[in-house]
Amino acid sequence: TSKQSKEQHNNNMLSKAAGQAARQTIRSRSSPSALRIATGTIATTSIISATIYINTENGLGLKRELDFWSSVTPVVWDYWWNCFSSSPKVQLQKALLKINNYAVEQPPLSPQTEQDEKKERQILLDQLHERNAPKIYNVMIQLGGLYIKLGQVLSVTALPIPEKYREYFRTLQSNVPNHEDWVTVVKPTLERELGAPLEDIFESINEIPCGAASIGQAHKATLKCDDARGEVIVKVQYPNAKWQVPADIECVGQFLQLCVWFGLVDESASKLSYEEFARQFLSELDYTNEMKNLKAVYESSLDPNAPYMKQRVVLPQVFEELCTDQVITMSYLPGRKFEEETKRQLSLLGIDTKKSFRSIVKESSGNNVVNAEEGERKDEVAISSSSPSSQTLALSTKQPARMFKAKLTSIMRNVVSVDFLFSVVRFSRRIALLSQSATVKWIQLASSLSIVPVGWKTWADERQNDILQSMTLDWTEDAVHTLLDVHGYQILNQGLFNADPHPGNILVDFPTEAGKKATIGLIDYGQCKQLTPDERVKIARLILSIAEKESDEEIATKFRTLGIKTKNDSTRFLADFGRLMFGRFESKHLDHSWHKELHKEDRVLYFPKELSMVYRTALLLRGLAMSLQYNPSVGELWRDHALEAIRKHG
Repeated sequence: TSKQSKEQHNNNMLSKAAGQAARQTIRSRSSPSALRIATGTIATTSIISATIYINTENGLGLKRELDFWSSVTPVVWDYWWNCFSSSPKVQLQKALLKINNYAVEQPPLSPQTEQDEKKERQILLDQLHERNAPKIYNVMIQLGGLYIKLGQVLSVTALPIPEKYREYFRTLQSNVPNHEDWVTVVKPTLERELGAPLEDIFESINEIPCGAASIGQAHKATLKCDDARGEVIVKVQYPNAKWQVPADIECVGQFLQLCVWFGLVDESASKLSYEEFARQFLSELDYTNEMKNLKAVYESSLDPNAPYMKQRVVLPQVFEELCTDQVITMSYLPGRKFEEETKRQLSLLGIDTKKSFRSIVKESSGNNVVNAEEGERKDEVAISSSSPSSQTLALSTKQPARMFKAKLTSIMRNVVSVDFLFSVVRFSRRIALLSQSATVKWIQLASSLSIVPVGWKTWADERQNDILQSMTLDWTEDAVHTLLDVHGYQILNQGLFNADPHPGNILVDFPTEAGKKATIGLIDYGQCKQLTPDERVKIARLILSIAEKESDEEIATKFRTLGIKTKNDSTRFLADFGRLMFGRFESKHLDHSWHKELHKEDRVLYFPKELSMVYRTALLLRGLAMSLQYNPSVGELWRDHALEAIRKHG
């Protein structure tokens, strides 16, 4: 038995060894093939997975981000390699210069030498701007969407954007192909969203958009004949907007972080700006929320006690059954954009509409600092920048006579109020228009008697339309007050308001009958803000404190209750900041040194979100008013609404 067991054990061992050998032989013969098969399977699976992913919204967004960075990275590298102290090229240049100075025993740098170095650096920066501005512009054109909007904002921002970049960004204000194709994109989207062919819903629809933006466009249409609602506006969101906008916002945030790392912008300020920027544009994607907001504001406008009917202000009515998360259908409001009317009014006032708002204000107040500062846009930077370097550089190039002129105008600002100067400008322009009107009438009368040359008659006919339009100069002041009154009611009484009331979102319809008041239409409620009763009361108390010209301590206390945080908690800083936000614009606000002193006093660490949108609304409306030579106090115009908010909820 023992022998049999031993033989069986040996046989088992042999069988096991043979099996292992056989498997090893098979493995050795087939392993290359198996490896190839496995590798091919993994590669195929990866390719299929990547193809599927790249066609998802996340994948398309990632591809867009890669497109952005592949274009922008060479520009970033160009600036870093040539300008920044961490660059090997710059470090080598410094080292060679240091060795050269030791070799020739150069004395310490003199102020003149330092000034020469600053000029050389500025020349280098100008060359970099010249080389890279077209590249960034092309990136914006190629990617479109949010980048077009960003370029438009940067062309007029108060941030210290190099002038070469501004020149390119200004071209984005017009002549940009910013709407999608009707046949391949818009019509299929509308039919998919509305669930029926367009011919079944509309009698007609204009294929050419009446308005287009970074995320969508609007078309004028007429509902079927049996629908009494008649003409409508159909606003449709681009299909790609859902993934494009988040991807673009992510890229802008990453680029901003890079600017912070390079020390180009302040981290805390840039963070607040970016958060507001992201929240603003992401909110525009929510068409369902926009529809609800527009419906709520429209219904509140029907209240006879509200200022809408009294002031002839109208809003479009939403047709909910023709609305989806990508389409909003609303009643059509006639009229042209207030933006066009504003430009016409500025032209009648003899103001160049191509210039910035601050330039317009400075020229209107008799201030020639714009010319004294080399004709550049440094006037815009004054209100937002506390850096003395640009001011020092500008002053160093001025001639004594020009410095005296700038000093004289600075003194004049402190003696003569902005309101008085605006009144003088408007009065003198009105006299000129009336004189021109009288001349036109005399020439037209004389031409009927054939006692004036034909050329004079042609000139008079060309000026006739301008004379008639100049009669609306008085209307603009009333319109500005109406807009401020209505938005004050929305903010403080209703707690739901449009935080983007720029002239492009305002329509004006002049009546054909004499003596009737023009109708103002408010559109585009994609950037609405909702305030709680408690928030409204706190904001109302701050506005009332400014309107009633209370002390610094009172205004600062009201400001603090809103949650604002500053580095030094300066009472003077908070009071002056509050007056700058909601008070009347004063001559000292045009003085760069005033803003410099204010920034030295303190700086904002946290600005309450609920107040930021209110301030933005007030800033846009006051900017519109001042461009038209009016200087309203937002606080005084909103006083009654503030009192009502405190009475109801305080």
